[in-house]
Amino acid sequence: MALRMTGRHTVVVGAGLSGLAAAMHLAGAGERVTLLEREDQPGGRNGSLEQDGFRFDTGPTVFTMVSLLQEAFSAVGRRVEDYVGMTLLDPAYHAFFADGSRLLVRPGHEKMREVIAQECGEHDARAFDDFVVWLRRLNDVEVPHFIDTNFDSPLGLVRSPRAVAELLRLGAFRSLGPEVARRFRDERLHRVFSFQAMYAGLAPRQARALYAVITYMDSIEGVWFPEGGMHAVPRAMARAATDAGVEIRYSSPVERVVRRQDGSAGGLELESGERISSDAVVVTADLPVAYERLLPDLRGPRVARRGRFSPSAVVWHLGVRGGAPSGHGHHNIHFGRAWDSAFDDLLVRGRAMRDPSRFVAMPSLDDPTAAPAGSNTLYVLEPVPNLEVGRLDWTTEGPRLRERMLAFLAGAGYPTDIVTEQLVTPADWKQQGMAAGTPFALAHTIAQTGPFRPSNVDKRVPGLVFAGSGTTPGVGIPMVLISGKLAAQRVREMTR
Repeated sequence: MALRMTGRHTVVVGAGLSGLAAAMHLAGAGERVTLLEREDQPGGRNGSLEQDGFRFDTGPTVFTMVSLLQEAFSAVGRRVEDYVGMTLLDPAYHAFFADGSRLLVRPGHEKMREVIAQECGEHDARAFDDFVVWLRRLNDVEVPHFIDTNFDSPLGLVRSPRAVAELLRLGAFRSLGPEVARRFRDERLHRVFSFQAMYAGLAPRQARALYAVITYMDSIEGVWFPEGGMHAVPRAMARAATDAGVEIRYSSPVERVVRRQDGSAGGLELESGERISSDAVVVTADLPVAYERLLPDLRGPRVARRGRFSPSAVVWHLGVRGGAPSGHGHHNIHFGRAWDSAFDDLLVRGRAMRDPSRFVAMPSLDDPTAAPAGSNTLYVLEPVPNLEVGRLDWTTEGPRLRERMLAFLAGAGYPTDIVTEQLVTPADWKQQGMAAGTPFALAHTIAQTGPFRPSNVDKRVPGLVFAGSGTTPGVGIPMVLISGKLAAQRVREMTR
């Protein structure tokens, strides 16, 4: 498809999912786009590591809402399936509990209802019917009115009074944990349908029920896996963007945003000293870090400087000899006995969870190219405090948690004949440019959500737009894809 160019030029900093989405939406609107990436490949946090014959996805492992990815491809007249294959995982998760039981989390209403009826009883199956209706209604109200939209101020909430009234009617501002608990008798379902609050950086009892929209995306719409692993998605987006005329320059770290005499953004200066002039600039670095490193003469918004950040995580990548244990799958959640007290450890006491819940992915089960024959890749995630809540010495705490996770893996039946490994701690996340040492950015408290989250524009710097998890609408693959689209809308409004 030939795109008509407007003559305006936008430079985008960062070839992660939000930067690629912004570039594709801008290119589709006829903008000339240059995309600068400090690494030698696309992906940003959705990166890739090759080590000793194994390939690891170093970022997100759960892909939901493929329709949002298709929006970016459609913007440039292309289709996702022409660039990367996507497979719906069934089950999406294997959930394991401290009493030795297991539940399969299957995609869609009917399949999951069957599981619940068989494992939890008919009462909870009927409750699930109502739960799905509620989740869909929340999604249908929230996404167009409060997620997939740009806000100029909190007053923007009143532009959709009927939507606000509907959220109130749905109980969206009640606590998520109790809202789920009152619907289901089986406590295992309380955890299966509320753990997603962790994606928003909150304990389920603290999160508002409106964050059940993540449960909808995750448990009802389903979890997908790209052919070739999660990193195949940014690679595919980069190819589609290039085909649409976007210039992508790798190994091009940016030093600062260049400002004109009137204060507006006029381009970028690279660490090499090269300057690139433009009509608009989109920055996708973690917002507090973007102000600190790229706009050192500007003080960032208060919530970016002093806001509450999500918990962090220790992630352990392992290449191991041996097969998957019986009854396990691609995504596995191992719930500890503790629940509320475990979140207190993370969010209040600032220490590693005494009774942790963990996530284990074995992507090589669906991507045999990720590991040599007879071997597998493991991705083990344990939530830990971020660097602002915790005061842990990660030079000693990291190895300690590694040994604890190793004992857990062996006890759960996972292969532990380690060929190669890499352990990533909050100290490493900070070194990679993530504020407070967390890859999950600012928590989604009410005071840090929607129009109260750091804006994707700064009125002091006309022509500058932000995208990514630190700004609106927030954290997670669906949100950062929307973030890129919203950033492109801002640029188009500025340059009309």
